[in-house]
Amino acid sequence: MSILSNQRFLVIYSFSVTLAFAALVLCGFTTHSSKQTFDEIDVHRINVVEPDGTLRLTISNQAQSPGLIIKGKEYPHPDRSAAGMLFFNNEGTETGGLIYASSLDKNGKLDEANVHLSFDRYMQDQVFAIDAAQEQGTTYTTLRMNDVGDYSILETLQASERISKLPAEQRDAEWKKFFAVHPGDHPRVLLGRTDDKSAELQLKDTEGRNRIVLRVAPDGTPSIQLLDSAGRVAKEIGAGSQ
Repeated sequence: MSILSNQRFLVIYSFSVTLAFAALVLCGFTTHSSKQTFDEIDVHRINVVEPDGTLRLTISNQAQSPGLIIKGKEYPHPDRSAAGMLFFNNEGTETGGLIYASSLDKNGKLDEANVHLSFDRYMQDQVFAIDAAQEQGTTYTTLRMNDVGDYSILETLQASERISKLPAEQRDAEWKKFFAVHPGDHPRVLLGRTDDKSAELQLKDTEGRNRIVLRVAPDGTPSIQLLDSAGRVAKEIGAGSQ
C-alpha cells in the first residue's frame, strides 16, 4: 500500500470515528436533555413557555421583572419594582401574579414591605387581590374584589402614555375624562385589618360606594352601618343600640 493510500485511509478513518463520536454525544444529549435534576440553582429569571414560545409564567428577581406583557408584547409598567411570579394566559397576556418587596429609608429603617397576590380579568386589570403591607408605620391586611370596565386594558395603556406627557396640573382632569367614557372600574368588597387596627368588611355598590360596613374598632366596639347612595348613615347597629 502506498504512502498516499495510507494517508487517505487515516483521514477517512479519523473522520468516521469523529462522526460516530459526535452522533453518540448528540444522541445521548437528546435522550437525557428532556429532564435534568439539580440540588440547587441560582438564576435571575425563569420563563416557562409553550412549545410555540408563548410565555405562560415568569419567576424573577426585582431587576429582571418584566413590564406589562399583553399578547406577547411588553409595555413599560408604571410602578412594578418587586420580585415574584407572574401568570400569563394562552395568548401570552398577564393574568395575575404573586409579588413581594421591601425598602428601607435613608436611616436604614423600614419604609415599606408588602406582599401582593392578584388575579386579572381577561384583557383587564385585577378583580381579586390579597395584600399584606407595612407602609411608613402603618400595617394593613386586605382582601379585595373589584369590578372592571368592559374595555381593553390597552386603552388604559394608551391613555397613560398620552396623559403622562401632559403638564402635571392637567393630568387629573384628563383621567377624569377618560373614566367618564370608560366606566365600571370600582371596588366592590373589601375585607381586612385596616391601618387604624380595626377589622372591617365593606360591601359597595356598582359605583364603589360603601352601602354596608361591618366593623370592630380597635377598642373592641362592634358596629354595622347601612349607608345611602350619598354616603350618609341611614341606620347603625352598635353595642348600645336597641
